[in-house]
Amino acid sequence: MIGIDTLVAAAETDAVAWDESGLPTEVIDAAARAGVLGLDRAPACKGLGLSAAELGSVAERLGAVCTSLRSLLTVQGMVNAALDRWGSAEQREEWLPVLTTGELLAGFAATEAGAGTELSCVATTFDPAGSDYRVSGRKLWVTYGQVADVLLVLGQTSGGLTTALVETSSPGVTVEPVHGQLGMRGTRVAHIELDNVSIPATHVIAPPGFGLSHVTGTALDHGRYTIAWGCAGMARACLADAVAHAATRVQGTAVLSEQDAVRSMIGRGWVEVAGARALCERAAQERDAREHTALFTTVAAKYAAARAAVTLSQQGVQILGATGCAGDSRVGRFFRDAKVMQIIEGATEVAELQIGEYVLAGGVR
Repeated sequence: MIGIDTLVAAAETDAVAWDESGLPTEVIDAAARAGVLGLDRAPACKGLGLSAAELGSVAERLGAVCTSLRSLLTVQGMVNAALDRWGSAEQREEWLPVLTTGELLAGFAATEAGAGTELSCVATTFDPAGSDYRVSGRKLWVTYGQVADVLLVLGQTSGGLTTALVETSSPGVTVEPVHGQLGMRGTRVAHIELDNVSIPATHVIAPPGFGLSHVTGTALDHGRYTIAWGCAGMARACLADAVAHAATRVQGTAVLSEQDAVRSMIGRGWVEVAGARALCERAAQERDAREHTALFTTVAAKYAAARAAVTLSQQGVQILGATGCAGDSRVGRFFRDAKVMQIIEGATEVAELQIGEYVLAGGVR
């Protein structure tokens, strides 16, 4: 896949600059041309039709060089997956081709000041207005919200939690760029104000009441899967940087890798990386086989891979020392990014509860 190779090579050179100023439009366009925005959608929707395993492999490769580039794959994939699973035939025909090719960029707008982990508490409203709806609310931390053409928005209706597509060019949409957050600094994050925005009823995805449990649930599951693989890539890259530094850095008369503490740290790190990747592979196999356990295994894979990314990036900074703290350090950049991965698409604490409950219920033998 030559386009992916080119993206990876560009990220290896420019990821530090992207982290400071945001992923450039020309890189987003290049990712779209490479098929990154529709990897696992069907060719009939102008996607590449890749399997879950193939999708994971691309997410891993991108994750190993730039979290912001991998996040582009993730957020577009989340909206595509939700629309593909729960949209009507007319909605899929209208929206999927332009989203999978990148003609339109998508954002996922669920989080609010009072609704993070508990998305059922969203305060955004969809009020009927004749044959249309009026959308009002404030969404936070929308990945690629600065450049998104359309948002998948979660809100309240009289019939329950609902999702709808809101075009950012509509009157009443205000995009507030966010800069300087802990991690994912290149993802063009924005807060979005929705002030009485008019949308047609045809933009509502699935019946009212299905917005969180079905539409958002599908989006989050897809997001967790690609984040898991991206984190596996991050962890692997941090381990590689730590090994390379330890093997060549001389302190006094000894190479750093000759220290028992360093060798033990690297050994523990390898086990974490291997374990996380094995869970990602298992999740891929179950998703491709359409096994009912795939949802659980994806949660477990994301949990393990995010933890591995945190551990390996921390160890990488420790082993590289001052070099790991430098502005152009990959392990330093991933140290910031990895912590965010333990929060988004399902916080670590929630995942632990879900995994524990599943195991105690006899779901794992």
